[in-house]
Amino acid sequence: MAELVIRDLHVSVEGDEGAREILRGVNLTIRSGEIHAIMGPNGSGKSTLAYSIAGHPRYVITSGTVTLDGADVLAMSVDERARAGLFLAMQYPVEVPGVTVSNFLRTAATAIRGEAPKLRTWMSEMKESMETLQVDQSFASRNVNEGFSGGERKRHEILQMELLKPKIAVLDETDSGLDIDALKVVAAGVNRVHDKEDTGLLLITHTTRLLKQIPAQFVHVFGDGVIVTSGGPELAEQIDAEGYEAFAAVPAAGE
Repeated sequence: MAELVIRDLHVSVEGDEGAREILRGVNLTIRSGEIHAIMGPNGSGKSTLAYSIAGHPRYVITSGTVTLDGADVLAMSVDERARAGLFLAMQYPVEVPGVTVSNFLRTAATAIRGEAPKLRTWMSEMKESMETLQVDQSFASRNVNEGFSGGERKRHEILQMELLKPKIAVLDETDSGLDIDALKVVAAGVNRVHDKEDTGLLLITHTTRLLKQIPAQFVHVFGDGVIVTSGGPELAEQIDAEGYEAFAAVPAAGE
């Protein structure tokens, strides 16, 4: 069983006026098969947590620890984190001109698996995943995210997740820019990977829209760089009914 453990994580971002602390002591544990949701208003630090876990150079860890199965994640390079079993689906995936989706995915799979998958097997594996995500086969020959719609970018992220089979996946605002039909397809893909691979999921969102498609067992409310309260699915329903202001006065909590 995989276990991602975050303890007293403090993170700063360098800006025009110097370093600014964004995360102020985050504590969270995610295990295989669990689905956690971090909810909170814009600017509360949710995406900062995702990028810090993934190793984005803009985010500076000032104190705290992040471990995966006991190994120090913060001491790993970005590619080492991926090989260890961490995956990040970004809110705004970047374009990679000149690199086709097919080549990108096979190169990523080779890095994760330690050897290149046999071409015939790989093509069959990729085709099956694309069909389940309702992606046209011509998608494989297009350059990564170049000219992609919002829905196509998100489908590509989930296609990566399905093929790379991470232990823990962090999905940052996966529902952003998706219409209801696209959201259902993407969510079905996420649920399929979770069920098939027993992947631990961390869903980052500011609305309950995504959680109606991917039911989280654990919900955490973010505010001013910390988790202010945690609970079960009923917490998301409370947010829907009362908004985030209901939690503004709740003291910072651990897990």
